[in-house]
Amino acid sequence: MRVRRAGTGTAVLCAVLLVASCGPTQHAESSADTTGGPVRANSAPGVLPVPRGDGSKVADDFNGDGHRDLVLNDLVKAESHTDDPGIGIVYGSARGLRPGARQLVSAKRQAVATKGQLPAVFDAEASCDLDKDGFTDLVVSTDPPFDGQGQPPVPLQVLFGSPTGLTGKAVKLAVPAKSRAGNDWADQPVCGDFDGDGDADLVLHASGGQLSFLQGPFSRKGAPRKAGAPIRSPGQVPVGPAVDVNLDGYDDLVVRTAEGTAASAVVLGGPAGPTRTGATLPAGIDVALGRFGAGKAWDAAVGAMGGTALRYDLPTAVRGTLASPGSVLDAADFDGDGLSELVSSGSRVKVFRGRTKGLSASAMVTVVPKAVGTTRVVGVGDFDGDGRADLAVRTYRGETKDSVAVFSGTKQGLVTAEPTVTFSTAVFLGS
Repeated sequence: MRVRRAGTGTAVLCAVLLVASCGPTQHAESSADTTGGPVRANSAPGVLPVPRGDGSKVADDFNGDGHRDLVLNDLVKAESHTDDPGIGIVYGSARGLRPGARQLVSAKRQAVATKGQLPAVFDAEASCDLDKDGFTDLVVSTDPPFDGQGQPPVPLQVLFGSPTGLTGKAVKLAVPAKSRAGNDWADQPVCGDFDGDGDADLVLHASGGQLSFLQGPFSRKGAPRKAGAPIRSPGQVPVGPAVDVNLDGYDDLVVRTAEGTAASAVVLGGPAGPTRTGATLPAGIDVALGRFGAGKAWDAAVGAMGGTALRYDLPTAVRGTLASPGSVLDAADFDGDGLSELVSSGSRVKVFRGRTKGLSASAMVTVVPKAVGTTRVVGVGDFDGDGRADLAVRTYRGETKDSVAVFSGTKQGLVTAEPTVTFSTAVFLGS
């Protein structure tokens, strides 16, 4: 998972995979003013206990109950220009996402201090089961104190999942000195099983076209089982989530040459980790990986303001194009046919249906929430357990007003007439 900072309007590279959880279709649950107005504590749904789980293999399942949860950065603030309240978790259930079953994770409550100083920044970056206990863990970026001299401290911390969700204090991610290079920050975490041993690993930015490869499982103190010297890479900005694009049993990832508009490449996993460069991709703002056509392998969509470049059957990369700009891209299977739809959320949220011959602008629907403001995708995944992905979007106006709407996937694709769940992230203000 790569969490969108939807309130910033900044393009963040992200591809979201569908991992089915179990349970019947959710029912409508709403606490939001559809005009985008903030929800105050007295009008928010009452806080429900986090459902207790026994462990699962479902993605983003922090309490291990078999139902996917939603992670939200950039929550509504009580007043503009005040401190960020933290990270919001909306837990899933047999009915899908339940705004009442929620948790606010903040630096004040959960972060560990560096040199006696708690971080001001506390943003969700990636999630996977790092310690292999059946509960998804959350990797968070912080801003530890640094005087600019020499190598900066590792800014990443880990919050571990449990039967009651994310609990306890975070621990600092341990990145051995031998796995770092230069004086860059050890950041940009991507989860995946890059060496094919069944355990979740982490890839981080090192410096100068190098990556740090930390092999799982990780201890509860944040230390990897094994880590070696930095790996040479065709770029220095790793991007998740990782997927096995060539279906060889090893997870692969996209690595960009720079932030913003830049070229990128697919880096292939193997017994030694992500060490091989696969297909090179054209310059663009964002990249999504999915099964957009009926090929033998995964495909890539590279979004730019002039249109979206398509590369089918990675890593061989048969070329295609989509005559639609793509500044923020996601991919998931909304109709359950085994092919991915492409979601483009620049000025509008558009969904292009996957077909055996690939994506086409002729099979496109536009998602138009009732709330007024700027809309961005904040989550794509099977939140109601029916085997089809659902789409969560956030519409915001400034820092104090927003509305999150979840649109459910169906056999006919994404039905956008009415959301099945709506709420404001202002519900976390009273948490």
